Amino acid sequence: MRIAIYGRQFNDQEALPFIQQIFDNLAQHGVDIYVHRMLFDNLEGRLTSVNYQVLEHGQSIKGFIDIFLTLGGDGTLLDTVTIIRNSGIPVIGINFGRLGFLASINKNDIAAAIHAVVNKQFTLDSRTLLRIESDSKVFGDDNFALNEVTIHKRDDSAMITTHTFLDGNFLNSYWSDGIIISTATGSTAYSLSCGGPIIFPQSNSVVITPISPHNLNVRPVVLPDSSKLSFEVECRSANYLVSCDSRTAVLDKTVRFNVRKAGFHLNLIRLNNESYLSTLRHKLLWGLDTRNY
Repeated sequence: MRIAIYGRQFNDQEALPFIQQIFDNLAQHGVDIYVHRMLFDNLEGRLTSVNYQVLEHGQSIKGFIDIFLTLGGDGTLLDTVTIIRNSGIPVIGINFGRLGFLASINKNDIAAAIHAVVNKQFTLDSRTLLRIESDSKVFGDDNFALNEVTIHKRDDSAMITTHTFLDGNFLNSYWSDGIIISTATGSTAYSLSCGGPIIFPQSNSVVITPISPHNLNVRPVVLPDSSKLSFEVECRSANYLVSCDSRTAVLDKTVRFNVRKAGFHLNLIRLNNESYLSTLRHKLLWGLDTRNY
């Protein structure tokens, strides 16, 4: 089995023992370890008694890598979407961050998680992505998002007006700081913090959530993920921001673009001892009352 490992730079010495444990456990199971160049350069000389090879950025991975393992938080796992793309390679994240909805494996459960992965004791959770399209080819070939596409005003400029069309029909003009077009996966991220609903992954839905709308009767709206959404932005400044997950571009206000479901999915590994419901309860502290402690 070939497992690729991706992570951002680790400057925290407290993380190194856990990283060493991951590599040791993989080696004990006879796994061929490939480390993405970004992490490879950061870890070089910092781990002991482990053989691994470098996975260059842009190297072909479809049919070569069996599983992608991320070290970090949800943002780190989101980064791998542009690496995995439409290859179908399953991904699992070990959480070195905070909340960890996507990177759901606790760093104290490393040994059990790796044992389950190597022995294929898991299911695949297929997640929908969004694709942004425009004549200016925003984000180039990396124009897709697992969590959300966000339209936002620049810095301290005035609110923007986002004219929104659903399958060619006028939906609404949002007078706000911006709007979030979120997948079901992203419904527990930025959209949730702006008052959006939690959407289960298999709901085949997307949600438009306004960011600080001026009209209090404007609320999030849930749409089928087969919808084609089109946007035109009015603003006092010359441009505004559009984000695909953690990637951000500055757009001229004359640019018009569409958002629709991407033509491929991302496969998240779900271990047999966890479920989406258990993740919700654990991460959002459902059912806990601090008065009992």
